Amino acid sequence: MNTVFGLWIYLSTTPLFWLTVTLLAWLVADGVAKLSGRHPLANAVLIAGAIVGTMLIGSGTSYRTYFDGAQFIHFLLGPATVALGIPLYRNRTLVVRNLVPMMAALFAGALVSIASALGLAAALGAPRDVLASLAPKSVTTPVAMAVSERLGGQPSLTAALVILTGILGAVMVTPLMNALRMTDFAARGFAAGLAAHGIGTARAFTVDTVAGTFAGIALGLNALVTAVLAPVVLGLF
Repeated sequence: MNTVFGLWIYLSTTPLFWLTVTLLAWLVADGVAKLSGRHPLANAVLIAGAIVGTMLIGSGTSYRTYFDGAQFIHFLLGPATVALGIPLYRNRTLVVRNLVPMMAALFAGALVSIASALGLAAALGAPRDVLASLAPKSVTTPVAMAVSERLGGQPSLTAALVILTGILGAVMVTPLMNALRMTDFAARGFAAGLAAHGIGTARAFTVDTVAGTFAGIALGLNALVTAVLAPVVLGLF
């Protein structure tokens, strides 16, 4: 016990403190999700975010201080995205067989995602920089922040919108697909990755490997398509 307490005291004086807090929050959140049988509402990202956010607000810690300690996790976003190529390779035959409907769903989904968000925000009177921040909300965070900055948006606002989109998508995807009676895990996963990027992909992998594979494909391809479509659609508003 003294060793654990001493380690905690040491970490609290270094930037590693917030990295440790983030990892512990994730372990707690993942444990809660497992106990619930991976219920959509018990989303591990949502729970872990709530724990860390509560600690940041309670301790008066700035986001910059938090990020300085937890940036190693941010660095791992890139390798984690590349690692999605492994299940893609293992299921390459199934992927090739569904290539045409996937491409159609990709362009339709990306276009609807951008246009619906911008249309609603414009109707509510959102300024130009908020529209630019909102356009790439359905792609993975590093790409979304880069697209947002290029369009004249606020990358930090985009990051928050991306995370919110991912959490909502991960919570809604299973009940929505069940209500629509969509049983094809490839289609379910592709929709999750397309609408809710990495968080939706993580949710898809907890449900089915094939769903996770197709979610990973949608995650990667949507980053490319959104980077091309977002400036075009934004120009219409």
